[in-house]
Amino acid sequence: MDTIRTCQMLIDGAWVDAADGGAFDSPSPITGKPWARIPEATAADVDRAVRAADRAFTTGPWAAMTPSQRGKCLRRLGDLLAERSEDLGRTETIDTGKMLKETRWQAKYIADFFHFYAGAADKISGDVLPIDKPDLLVFTNREPLGVVAAVVPWNSQLFLVAVKIGPALAAGNTVVLKASEHASVAMLDFGRLIEEAGFPPGVVNIVTGHEEVGRALTSHPLVARISFTGGPNAARAVVHNSAENFAEVSLELGGKSPFVVFEDADIESAVNGSVAGIFGATGQSCVAGSRLIIHESVAEAFLDRMVVLAKAIRIGDPLAEDTQMGPLCTEGQLRHVQTQVALAESQGGKVLVGGRQPAGLGGTYYEPTIIDCPSPELTIVDTELFGPVLSVLRFRTEEEALALANGSSHGLAAGIFTRNGARQMRVAKAIRSGIVWVNTYRVVSPIAAFGGVKGSGYGRESGFQAMYDYTRPKTIWVNTSDAPMANPFVMR
Repeated sequence: MDTIRTCQMLIDGAWVDAADGGAFDSPSPITGKPWARIPEATAADVDRAVRAADRAFTTGPWAAMTPSQRGKCLRRLGDLLAERSEDLGRTETIDTGKMLKETRWQAKYIADFFHFYAGAADKISGDVLPIDKPDLLVFTNREPLGVVAAVVPWNSQLFLVAVKIGPALAAGNTVVLKASEHASVAMLDFGRLIEEAGFPPGVVNIVTGHEEVGRALTSHPLVARISFTGGPNAARAVVHNSAENFAEVSLELGGKSPFVVFEDADIESAVNGSVAGIFGATGQSCVAGSRLIIHESVAEAFLDRMVVLAKAIRIGDPLAEDTQMGPLCTEGQLRHVQTQVALAESQGGKVLVGGRQPAGLGGTYYEPTIIDCPSPELTIVDTELFGPVLSVLRFRTEEEALALANGSSHGLAAGIFTRNGARQMRVAKAIRSGIVWVNTYRVVSPIAAFGGVKGSGYGRESGFQAMYDYTRPKTIWVNTSDAPMANPFVMR
């Protein structure tokens, strides 16, 4: 990392600098020092990328390819991801501070997502309608929308790209991907695999930069659909921008997911699930189980056990094999976490473990933190921190647990730990979230839909249905009669 790496954007099959030569430095959270120089795209660059995608969609080789041929490109991409997972994972770790053990595993696993959509590409079908009129054959075709603007944050970026462009490409669309300004390099390396997999020029374009780039992309008149993952303020801007082009929009906005532990839960399993849910990925996960809602009868034993595990977590260089938790990605995140933890203490929260930066590491590291909250009114209870901080609330009855779980402006994910089968189904149905894990946590699959409700956004990613969300039905009416059409001015 001593040499600063110079990167370029992928536009219309070519690797290019920003039109005006603008660029910015990307620091690694491991060292705090710049390690890559990233193009700062202009509105002209965005326009060029969108128009390249539109040409590829309307007149390029991609437009003439069959669904099976598109599927073969996706399969090759999945194969390449599996082969290059070590290199991609290392790049992402340097860029984001996420654990190498996680990033390389994730890079390899998302190959399954592209393989899934490769097999599904030729399974999109319409319907023949049992129309209520004689001599007419009426059917629907599912047609791709056009140019898709995919905007991803820095965390779990390869996964988020897979669940966006996998179904979009399988359905026949083209894509302009905006990489996060906080960590763009892994996305640009991913673009090399796009080329190698045989996708024609313009089918996938990757632009980099800050807010202005996202604004130009999501308001562009040729963009037909926007798939956005990020924060609520940026999402409001995206929805506003879509008024310029009437693009369809899906939003995944993170959460403050409840992790509900009942008195009959397997405590060892629940503790391990909670540790994974909040301290995995340094808490920098949209589905982090950051609100522990625990039955008062088991709370003390549970928290004693969890505090021991939290203290034992090895914090350090995320490239090292024995490290268990790395740094936060940015200085801004660290300041946000510090501010919210201090506010929670001032409001009566009790820090059971952590609550500070570890000694001797510096940088953006932060200790695994558990805060016992006397009331759900504490600000931290419904504020997404995107860090390794767990808020704890206690309950007596199932009704109280549900009120606490649903007492949030978010609704992405939830965890339930109980051995009672009837309660499992009852509570899973009652919790208002897009995903519910029962006696497990933070599990994903290309087969299962992913998305939230309330302030966590709308729309779904992953799963077979996601491909249909990147299409629209066209209804075709065919007159099968040889008789001429009747005189429209003679009513019978």
